[in-house]
Amino acid sequence: MKTAKLVSIVLVMGLALSILFTACETNQDVKSEDTILPEKFSVDIPASISNSSAGGRLAAGRAEGDTVKGSDIYINLRTFIAVGKAASTLVEQFIAGIRLYKIDRVMSITYVGDDDNRVKNLVVLSNVSFEGVDWDYQLTITDAESENAADGGKALQIFWNKSSKVKGIAIIKPYNCDRITNANAKDAVFRIDYSEFGEHGYDAEMEVRIAGLPLANPLKDPYSINSLHMFAGKKGDVVDVYGNSNHPNAVLLSGTTGFDWAFVASGSDPDNIGVAEVGLPPSTLDSDDRQVLLKEYSIKNVLTSEITAMWPGIDQNALAAYLSTTSAPGYFNANGFVSGGTSPGAKWDVLAKRLDALSPYNPKATGELTISFK
Repeated sequence: MKTAKLVSIVLVMGLALSILFTACETNQDVKSEDTILPEKFSVDIPASISNSSAGGRLAAGRAEGDTVKGSDIYINLRTFIAVGKAASTLVEQFIAGIRLYKIDRVMSITYVGDDDNRVKNLVVLSNVSFEGVDWDYQLTITDAESENAADGGKALQIFWNKSSKVKGIAIIKPYNCDRITNANAKDAVFRIDYSEFGEHGYDAEMEVRIAGLPLANPLKDPYSINSLHMFAGKKGDVVDVYGNSNHPNAVLLSGTTGFDWAFVASGSDPDNIGVAEVGLPPSTLDSDDRQVLLKEYSIKNVLTSEITAMWPGIDQNALAAYLSTTSAPGYFNANGFVSGGTSPGAKWDVLAKRLDALSPYNPKATGELTISFK
């Protein structure tokens, strides 16, 4: 079966990646032993389930023979996870950069941003409270000229405790970090919650939230991402990931507007292999039921329904063969997609068993996600 266009779901992630990689960098990387700043603030995610190549197209005529390419099905999943990973990596890079200022106590300094040449104020406080939790330190950076604005000109806030294990929260508004590069993303904000205290049974874990990404002109790009909510936990050599990305402008063949990319994945660091399961529920669906998000709205079910609605008389055996690579779960190695529904070997089987304990977030809540500074 070949068709010019089955289901057009183009997910352009270039803007999100650009914001994350350029948000608040100081272009400095100064090591200092005399600092109270945390050394670690992210979970390393295997490349098998994380890839920063933006874009991708789901079942849009790029078929090989009579089968949808699995690489097309899952390219967006790996990109979403890469965006979450980039957000946490950026926090670490920024912390490394401001070591130049020897953050070793309660203090305040003023400097000029390397990217937008605007004056920034940096203030470190101790013994603060945020969201009902006491923190040893709070670091806030603001854009000096916009401190009277509604958002207080806040570019970055980090809350953390000084201990052998790191626990903290980082919130960044890219526009206030660099108003030149991020001029078209004035409302974008992201937040990283990082912990090494094992609240969910992991050696290290992080929760990534991204909200307010600008939606493109629907006539030019109706498939852009608006928000992302992702969790990653590392136990030994294995990393579990689950979450959602919300696409309110995307349109399926049936005319339905808005869908959520719900996903769970598990990857092995030394083997660089991974397993993932993906669902496409409506972006307004108010449910966190794993059975609904990943089974009822599995990629295979959604595409089967959409294609059948468009071609009611289609041969179901031919359709099943065409969508064979969409069977869950999907299996990956360092080069990307390996197979769908059929395990390549015992190492992948171990990871696949972990997926049953993972569940995406609520699509409606992800679409309505907001992030606030203190």
